[in-house]
Order: sequence, then C-alpha cells, then structure tokens
Amino acid sequence: MQLFSIFGDPVSHSRSPLMHNSVFKNLNYKACYTRTHLLDGKELKKTFFDLGLSGANVTVPHKEAAYEACDEVRGFAKKVGVVNTLINENGKLIGYNTDADGFMFSIEEFSNINKVLIIGAGGTAKALSQKFLEESLDVSVLNRSVGRLSYFQEIGCKIFSWDSFTAQQFDLIVNTTSAGLSDDNLPAPKEMIETILEHTNYAADAIYGKLTPFLQLAKERNIPFKDGADMLLGQGVLANELFTNHSLNKEAIKQEMTKSFLY
Repeated sequence: MQLFSIFGDPVSHSRSPLMHNSVFKNLNYKACYTRTHLLDGKELKKTFFDLGLSGANVTVPHKEAAYEACDEVRGFAKKVGVVNTLINENGKLIGYNTDADGFMFSIEEFSNINKVLIIGAGGTAKALSQKFLEESLDVSVLNRSVGRLSYFQEIGCKIFSWDSFTAQQFDLIVNTTSAGLSDDNLPAPKEMIETILEHTNYAADAIYGKLTPFLQLAKERNIPFKDGADMLLGQGVLANELFTNHSLNKEAIKQEMTKSFLY
C-alpha cells in the first residue's frame, strides 16, 4: 500500500486527507493519506523519505522549501520556484505545482477579470501571479514591506508595500496570506482592506473552511467572493492524478473529492 501525506505548519485543519482517502477508498486504489506537522522546511526531504512516502502535498509555509528539496522540478513549478506536490520517482524527489491551475478552476464563474491585486508575497502569490500574467492579466502585488517583492517586479507585476499603496480599481482581490487561518487577523490594516474592497468586483481567499475576516468584510459589502475550497478541489484533483500516475479517471477523482466536502 502506498502512503501519502501533507506537510505544513499548521496542518491539523487540512482537508487533504479526507479528499484523497475518499478517492483511494471509493476507486479501490491501494493507498492511504495522512498529515505531517513539519516545523522546519529544511527537514522536509529527510522526513519524506523517513516516512516512506510515495508522494505528498505541501502547504504553508513550506512551498518554497519544497522546491529547494527536490531532485527535479517539472512544469509550472519550475517557472515559479514553488512546489506544492511531491512524487517519489525511483528514490528521487520530483516537484510539481498544481496551485495555479486549481485557482483558475475556482474562479471560472467570475467574469471579465482583467486587473488583479494579490495580497501577500509567499509561494501561493508567486504561483498565482505567474499564472495571471500567462493569462495576460494586469497583476499587482501588495505586501507589508518591499523586501519580498523583487521577484514580482522582475516578472512584470506592479508592486506595492503598505506604505506606497494608493486606492485604485481592481476586478479581483486575492488574499494569499495566512491571516485569518488560525486567528482573526486581516492581511493588511483594516482601513486599507476596506478601501481595497470598495474598489473591487470580486474577492477570493486561499484559506478554506471558514469565513475569514477578509471575506467577512467582502460579504458585508455584498461583493461576490470565494474561499479556497474550490482551489483546494482543483489542485487536489491534479495532485491525485500525479499520485496515481494517471491511472484513475479524472472526472471520477473530482466526483469523489467533491463528495468528501460533505463529510
């Protein structure tokens, strides 16, 4: 039986085990999926092989550490330097990124998206910004300080720190920070977030399973919004295809994962 896991800090909230085990059980694939609370991203590779894993997902804050841990990185992950899916291929750690395509799947119902503001500058922000640019969107990135923004500027995004940001109209605002995951924090000062939400058509949060303070403010303003559940589903389907070496039907994977959200 193959063993898979998700690495993160925190990780106890993750729905990934429910999603993937639903697929494995109901599609008769001999595998099991668990959680691994990892504090130090530098221990990821050793922990992966010590556990005898066939594959894993990676969540905050270890997606960039996962990239560094890989023996080989393929596809979109190679472009962004961020890995959220790992495969054990004959003793080598192979990295992929399914986040960006998962997010695009999640916002399909949002129309006329041309100008996007991403809040945060971590691994998810890197993946989404690159994907948005590939889709020929106008992308801005807002972070507390300019220290982590050089990557985004180099690939063609407009960058803003809290000190330099000025109000402007966006079609979509995306929170990629962990603010609101295990606390009641906003991803930027409240006054700034309120101003941002007054000038957008849609809002989205990478966090799932709860109405974050960011999305609560969007809801109060009647702004259509999405939490990270559909993104989780989209990236999960793609990750499961990699885990099972494309031996299962993609639509069947999606159906079983969708059912798991009812548990």
